[in-house]
Amino acid sequence: MKQHEVFESVPGILRPFKAYVESLNLQKGDQLVYYGVPGTCTPFIELLGFAIRGLPAEQVFVPLTDESKAKKIVPVADVGMQVSATGVRPNPKAIVLMGGLSMPNSTVTADQMKAVIGKYRVPLVGVCFMKMFEKTGWTKTFDFGLLIDANIAPVDVWK
Repeated sequence: MKQHEVFESVPGILRPFKAYVESLNLQKGDQLVYYGVPGTCTPFIELLGFAIRGLPAEQVFVPLTDESKAKKIVPVADVGMQVSATGVRPNPKAIVLMGGLSMPNSTVTADQMKAVIGKYRVPLVGVCFMKMFEKTGWTKTFDFGLLIDANIAPVDVWK
């Protein structure tokens, strides 16, 4: 992969994500399925989901690699997008891997993830921070159609 563009801030994550997903021309009944770490990846998935809330495709969150625990991502009035309690069977037309899966403290390996998503022949998006997919070798394992790698450093704390 070659670096295509450089953006800043939250719109720099959401705009290219939305443009890429729109280019997939997902239809009603299609699924965009996110795989991520519960808790840490969830807010970022909900944020990405908010960026594409107007698209007709269904959005689904799979915690780690356990597709039996997949949940719909739904709009909540006056809140945004939220992972619901409603279970769903994943059948992706596109997949988003979140960088938390590749973190050193994650229980998921690249090979395990590849085994789970390898049955699907669909476009693959990666969203990570601080070059985590590169540092852990996941960029060599997965053929991302789009990879968004954002920085969140420094983190200034004032008291």
